[in-house]
Amino acid sequence: MSISFEPLDITYLKGIGPKRAAVLQKHGLDDLNALLHFFPRRYIDRRDITRMDELRENQEATVIGKVESAGIRRARKPYFCISLSDGHGVIEAVWFNSLNFFKNLFSIGEWVSLSGKVTFFRGYSMSHPDYDRLGELDMDAVQKTGVIIPLYPGTDAFKKAGINTHTFRRVFKQIFDKKLVRFEEHLPEEITGHYGFPDLEMTYRNMHVPDDPQLLDAARGRFIYEEFFFLQILFALHKKHAGEKSAGLAMRGGSPKLKALYRALPFELTGAQKRVIREIHDDMHSEKPMNRLLQGDVGAGKTLVALMAALIAIDNGFQVAMMAPTEILAEQHYLTVKRLLEPYGVEVRLLVGGQSVRLRREILARIQTDEPLFVVGTHAVAQEKVSFSRLGLVIIDEQHRFGVMQRGALMYKGREVDTLVMTATPIPRTLAMTAYGSLDVSVMDELPKSRKPIRTVWRYDNQAGKMYQFILERVRAGEQAYIVYPLVEESEKMDLRAAAEAYEQLKAGPLRDVRVGLLHGRMKSVEKEQVMKAFTAGELDVLVATTVIEVGVDVPQATIIVIEHAERFGLAQLHQLRGRVGRGGLQSYCILKTPYNIGETARERIRIMTESNDGFLIAEKDLELRGWGDFFGTRQSGMPAFTVANPIRDREVLEKARRDAFQLVEKDPHLRLPEHKSLRKKVAAEYKKKIKIFNIS
Repeated sequence: MSISFEPLDITYLKGIGPKRAAVLQKHGLDDLNALLHFFPRRYIDRRDITRMDELRENQEATVIGKVESAGIRRARKPYFCISLSDGHGVIEAVWFNSLNFFKNLFSIGEWVSLSGKVTFFRGYSMSHPDYDRLGELDMDAVQKTGVIIPLYPGTDAFKKAGINTHTFRRVFKQIFDKKLVRFEEHLPEEITGHYGFPDLEMTYRNMHVPDDPQLLDAARGRFIYEEFFFLQILFALHKKHAGEKSAGLAMRGGSPKLKALYRALPFELTGAQKRVIREIHDDMHSEKPMNRLLQGDVGAGKTLVALMAALIAIDNGFQVAMMAPTEILAEQHYLTVKRLLEPYGVEVRLLVGGQSVRLRREILARIQTDEPLFVVGTHAVAQEKVSFSRLGLVIIDEQHRFGVMQRGALMYKGREVDTLVMTATPIPRTLAMTAYGSLDVSVMDELPKSRKPIRTVWRYDNQAGKMYQFILERVRAGEQAYIVYPLVEESEKMDLRAAAEAYEQLKAGPLRDVRVGLLHGRMKSVEKEQVMKAFTAGELDVLVATTVIEVGVDVPQATIIVIEHAERFGLAQLHQLRGRVGRGGLQSYCILKTPYNIGETARERIRIMTESNDGFLIAEKDLELRGWGDFFGTRQSGMPAFTVANPIRDREVLEKARRDAFQLVEKDPHLRLPEHKSLRKKVAAEYKKKIKIFNIS
């Protein structure tokens, strides 16, 4: 979209002014282009709003009213209540959980939308309704203007500056009525015609000042498609032109070390492992650099597959670098790699931040030789001073926990190296297409036959005595247990204190007759290694830990994991933690421990965990509960952000957009055909900065 408008500064738009413009600019809304892409978070169809004097019992209704009173009411079971009025009648909304949250949420005098089932007892009410805080509203204006009310995202800064839904509505009506923007179509006619998309100006207008639900649906449909399409165009261009770069390393011949390891394995590989090893073997022997995502559930055997890939590179005289997100996981990988590969003459080195200067210099010097070796480390392996002489394969474990540029820094330490990125966070197919669209994806969806499903149960805090008795019984049978404490208030110090205090209390109390250890992220590398070695060797019965054990720690005799305050964890993290047990042939147990009074969403998460061991199903449910934006965590992960589209809800549109993008790039690899001129211009202008990030991620 190209823009031409008067005035040149949003300050001069009617209803904005210098003070409001400054607030908007701080939130990235510094020009008309940014404003136009600041879409409503949802819409209320005014025709669906029920006046409060027309409410009926058992009716499903949406009402809008002003908060007249709010507070916790004391009863046999306390509850939070707000009273709303629309000038025609009154309704109460009641919540029985998360009282402190609601107590601090609503303000007297603000307007709120409620949707739910109406009940009647001394007046109309709704229990646990869906709600939207609307701020300050001019209800007369709402009733007189438009059928649909757009609700825009708000902040405290917006509220203080008097910026609300009606501010934005007035601004956008002005933009379109005065034609302050010139729109240039960027989608090819073959696409707009095929799908019957409205033109750009009508699309933007109907997103911001909608008058008709069908036209709004058409506008949303176009933007959902566009968000997917332009992402997939990037992936298609990258994948098409990656093969035109200088040739990859192209491994030659067989791999004697790989064959020797395979023959020595005391168990049969799963069908999924065999399939993925073949895929990786073919990639590494091709002329193109391998760029493959290996995803699979916890315990599927991804590490062994990665080591077999490493042996292919080492047998061809290359070096291998493996990067893990934490020191404890890097150290565990190092011990595993050393145990499995040293018997075949592979030199294995560990490179982490806490090493002595002398040892670090020795390792860096060794890396600079032409000798093949396997280096395991944290982000330390990607630092500028680390210089590989013959890097052939990069393995990145739990890759979503690294920043994009950290991954890229390691990948670019060799010339067109083969790259294998691994994740134990199962990702549904459509999401893999969205997050890793230019990577080849291998899915390990099969667990070893010896693995028994983990039994997951939910217990309240007042059942702790029976839980500790169960742990003691299993320990006396020769088994081991984890007790994990969550991150408290995003503070590592608090996290450490919670685990340390529990360790002391358990050691002196219910677990005084067994051997209890403590593991947390602030321990020195040597101390952590000593504790893990003692636990792995069976010298400790119970390990009290923070979430440093979330990934990678592998102790076959550990059959119980207790997750304290399980309500504070997301589904994906609960599933990862559960995967620390069930690593051997013994029946294993996951105990999710919570207070009695927790929120509805937390209850739903825990219910899902008790009903399923399927990581892919859990990932789907996690996305439904948390949304795409939070699934991958921090912004630095490089995952695409969507404004309108939702890869779960809109998966059919995603598949169409991906197909269209790849077909278009196959037909016109450089977007040079006349009908793709505007498309090329948009990709170059708006996506140039993102291309490097998407190449890496």
